[in-house]
Amino acid sequence: MGEREQARPLAPVADHQSSGEGASRHQKKRGRKCCAVTAAIVVILVTAIVAVRFTVFRVKDPIIKMNGVTVSRLELTNGTIPKSGVNISLIADVSVKNPNLASFKYSNTTTTLYYHGQMVGEARNGPGHARPRRTMRMNVSVDIITDRIMSNPSLNVDFISGLLSMNAYTRVPGRMKIVVVKRNIVVEMNCSMALNITTQQIQTQECKQKVDY
Repeated sequence: MGEREQARPLAPVADHQSSGEGASRHQKKRGRKCCAVTAAIVVILVTAIVAVRFTVFRVKDPIIKMNGVTVSRLELTNGTIPKSGVNISLIADVSVKNPNLASFKYSNTTTTLYYHGQMVGEARNGPGHARPRRTMRMNVSVDIITDRIMSNPSLNVDFISGLLSMNAYTRVPGRMKIVVVKRNIVVEMNCSMALNITTQQIQTQECKQKVDY
């Protein structure tokens, strides 16, 4: 009886070990797949965020333009010299183009006129806004102080040429908000122009724009 019990073979354990190792390998594979899928999703999300940031959320520069200047009042003495004590009135047609997907809201705008470096006139316009992807136009009326022009030493040279050389500086401060992105923007424009005394028209004009954030 004792010999029979001693001769009984032991139960195999290899099958249990191999099945446990297989399950462990399967879990590791699943873990690696999950990590790969998660990494791919993160890359896609980051790429999408960057693309949106540089397309939809990117703030483009508003464009300010001087479309034209009209002389509404210019009284001359002997047909050549501006009459002393009577101001010259100019009307500037200014447009603000907004290429963005959000409105550009601006506060008071300022236009200043200079004659050979000396300020001879200034005008202020009230606040407003340029709608998304639209162009807003405004007329800016500027009164030029004639006495300041008359006292300028460069006046004689300009009268000989028949042209008054002036510079106009326009400043438009504003703000833009695209979803969560807020930007303070200041659009500036410098224009050089020549006023024909005889025809009372702007003969030449050249403008440059600058945008500060």
